[in-house]
Amino acid sequence: MYHKNALVRHTGIAVALVLLFAWAGVAADAPQGADARRDVLYVCNCGPECKCNSVSTQPGKCACGSALKWSHVVKIEGNDALLCMCDEGCKCSIDPKDPTKCGCGKALKRVSLKGTGIYFCNCGGSCTCNTVSDKPGKCSCGMDLKKVD
Repeated sequence: MYHKNALVRHTGIAVALVLLFAWAGVAADAPQGADARRDVLYVCNCGPECKCNSVSTQPGKCACGSALKWSHVVKIEGNDALLCMCDEGCKCSIDPKDPTKCGCGKALKRVSLKGTGIYFCNCGGSCTCNTVSDKPGKCSCGMDLKKVD
């Protein structure tokens, strides 16, 4: 009888571990709640002579063949996003002393979101929510995200 109870107990532990690992795998793929970044865009960074204007919410290649660079939105003006092109994970904002740069000292990049398929928050003339997505939804201020075709 002891062996049967031990087998049931070990089987129960094994099932619990399988479920835990399965849940952890799903959780790792999902955005992490309040910590999930909703301001990240990947853009072409080939220089001012390049006019491909590739913009995506996911890493990949731009239309001219180069790797897209991680950036984050610091401001949305109309249909344009102002981006900080600093290192991945940065959370800086526009430099209050120089509105052409972000707080880390790098020049801001302006990209048009028109025709990109990207949804973005546009709360008015100058939005500060900085929410972008590849799907319709709500921005962090509660307004509907919009897409400009």
